[in-house]
Amino acid sequence: MAVSVFDLFSIGIGPSSSHTVGPMRAAGRFVSGLAADGLLDEVSRLRVELFGSLGATGAGHGTPGAVVLGLEGYEPETVDPTAAHARVAEVAEHAQLLLPGGRPIDFEMANDIVLSLKAMDFHSNGMVFTASRGDGSLLGRRVFYSVGGGFVVDEDEAAAGAVDDTELPFPFHTGTELVALADENCCSIAHLVACNEAALGNEEILRDGLLRIWSAMRECVDRGLEAAGTLPGALHVRRRAHALAKALEADPSDPLYAIDWVTVYALAVNEENAAGGRVVTAPTNGAAGIIPAVLHYYWRFVPRATDDGVVEFLLTAAAIGQLFKANASISGAEVGCQGEVGSACSMAAAGLAAVMGGTPAQVENAAEIGIEHNLGLTCDPVGGLVQIPCIERNAVASVKAITAARMALFGDGSHHVSLDTAIKTMRDTGADMADKYKETSLGGLALNVVEC
Repeated sequence: MAVSVFDLFSIGIGPSSSHTVGPMRAAGRFVSGLAADGLLDEVSRLRVELFGSLGATGAGHGTPGAVVLGLEGYEPETVDPTAAHARVAEVAEHAQLLLPGGRPIDFEMANDIVLSLKAMDFHSNGMVFTASRGDGSLLGRRVFYSVGGGFVVDEDEAAAGAVDDTELPFPFHTGTELVALADENCCSIAHLVACNEAALGNEEILRDGLLRIWSAMRECVDRGLEAAGTLPGALHVRRRAHALAKALEADPSDPLYAIDWVTVYALAVNEENAAGGRVVTAPTNGAAGIIPAVLHYYWRFVPRATDDGVVEFLLTAAAIGQLFKANASISGAEVGCQGEVGSACSMAAAGLAAVMGGTPAQVENAAEIGIEHNLGLTCDPVGGLVQIPCIERNAVASVKAITAARMALFGDGSHHVSLDTAIKTMRDTGADMADKYKETSLGGLALNVVEC
């Protein structure tokens, strides 16, 4: 199926789209399938096996809790983060799960959720769900893969491949095709994406839906700016956004005042994400601070910013995200952090270049600069937590996205390295990258930084 802007930007909870949002959706699909087959009332036992990076860093990324919530019928878009944390604690304490509909079954999280470092063939982030009757006979078994950004496919979908039978008015598979379509039709990239969204049935909800995404981003920033203290986990990372914002408010004279606010906005989002709060996947949770931070920069510091500009920004960013999703990956477990922070930086650079008056060629150039200078970025979270280096990395990439957009706007759109070449290079680099640098916390900073 075609990837919609609302697939790339979805409201969920932290700390990870691939480790929290994806597993919650997979668990929900499993129990929904049992219910559809009339088997849910016969279930006495559920067992979940988590493989690859889900097994390696799942404990720090909140995966077991996300699985529990999904099995109980909660959804990442609507679950209340505070209530969710409390509910997971109750299940762990009482060893009892409530199936959708309210029927309890015995469920010991430590025994019924199994973490394995073994990687499955289709994708590192594999999950196997099984349901049994009281006599031990099997009721159902399904395999799912969390492929990044909260996207989930089952084993049948994985085997069938990415078959897309949706007819779009402006189909594009490369950045070159995207720019050519915009030039041929004398329109913006955002207009092309809006027309495609209409073909997907989203015309009537598109503007309001994107402004709702923007509202959720702003609410996340506001919560992050209000919160203080330390983040969950053994690292005891101190929140910084609140104090930095207060310092900026007290002294607006610094010549880098606007850039410092971009840093604060990104920190606020990713601190909220690390705390398991509500964020917008953009295109992943690990990179969720970049697009909101750059959008806040546009909204606050670019003259005559408007809601229409926000919509154009997000549609343009989505076009770039669709290219990464189709031609490489947005999964840290598959290609490292270049697929998460690198993709988000590229998307944000494109969106900002568009709303600042860039031509399609300049937008493509901005996107290329954004990813080119994130190539080779590893995913090695210290302690298996989405905190170090993830939070600061979003802040740095947000500033980098603004620089990329401005560099592109100073040029005429012509450049030596195309976006398509950079995306291919990212994919190839990810294939060559050792697994210990792909969200397993077995190499890099995660190996060399001692927890204290």
